[in-house]
Amino acid sequence: MTSSTPAAVPSARRRTAPLAAVAVAAVLLLAAGCGGRATTHHKPGTGHEQDAGSHGTVLAARDASGHRLRELPAADAPSVRAEARPDSEGGWNVHLTVERFRFTPESTGGAALTGRGHARLLVDGRESARAYGPWVHLPSGARTLTVRLHADDNTVWAVAGKPVQTTLALTPVASSSASLTPTAAPTPSSTAPSTPPSTPSSTSDPAPTGRTLDIRVSGSTVTPAPSRVEVKKGERVTLRVTSDRADTLHVHGYDREATLTPGTPGSLTLTADRTGLFEVETHESGLVLTQLVIR
Repeated sequence: MTSSTPAAVPSARRRTAPLAAVAVAAVLLLAAGCGGRATTHHKPGTGHEQDAGSHGTVLAARDASGHRLRELPAADAPSVRAEARPDSEGGWNVHLTVERFRFTPESTGGAALTGRGHARLLVDGRESARAYGPWVHLPSGARTLTVRLHADDNTVWAVAGKPVQTTLALTPVASSSASLTPTAAPTPSSTAPSTPPSTPSSTSDPAPTGRTLDIRVSGSTVTPAPSRVEVKKGERVTLRVTSDRADTLHVHGYDREATLTPGTPGSLTLTADRTGLFEVETHESGLVLTQLVIR
């Protein structure tokens, strides 16, 4: 009787070892799944559209590109406005202003979360690109632009069965803007004529009588660190930039440029006659130098 006991212990261990391994593997799989992005979780057998039911209601209706609409109450829905100004090469610089919404390129393809996503650009009625930030550029030849807000799962945010979007006309002689009231159909609007594009500015701009912003660029470092600068409408602003490489200084929205020669300060002077937020960047290195907030 005593000799059978030692033999039973290894047998029990052999039976329990595979079970323990399976349990450990299950725990590891759960840990790996829960360690991912929260926006990508959904129940087995469902897609992101069906899973994110607490963030709007997926409708049977689709937009012209085949994307399902995701309905939200007007109080929770995002909104978008767009302003386009011609650039010096015949194209358009478009600035998007959104409310109750932020661009989330890092979670595109995940489940829909209220107030997150990207924009789709429809040029002359055809979807042509996506926007993951407030600034986009359109080439010459475009006549109309529609900006439509999408969730991360690519459904279209909607109110009262209509997509959240804005549409504006693009004409060579006028600056166009449009806005969307979530409970109403979007309508284009064309306001006052824009200032014609200016020719690139050189380093020989005359000395200004207003404010001067001195900026240095070394590699990928901008000094002082990029920030928003408050400017009064009508104020004269000079951007004096010294870069360690050949580049081009550009002010979005004003479509002003200046050539930067390595080690030599380059300057660009403009009168702040348009209100809004305008980014100042370098073309070659793609660095944002500052943002002008003109009120």
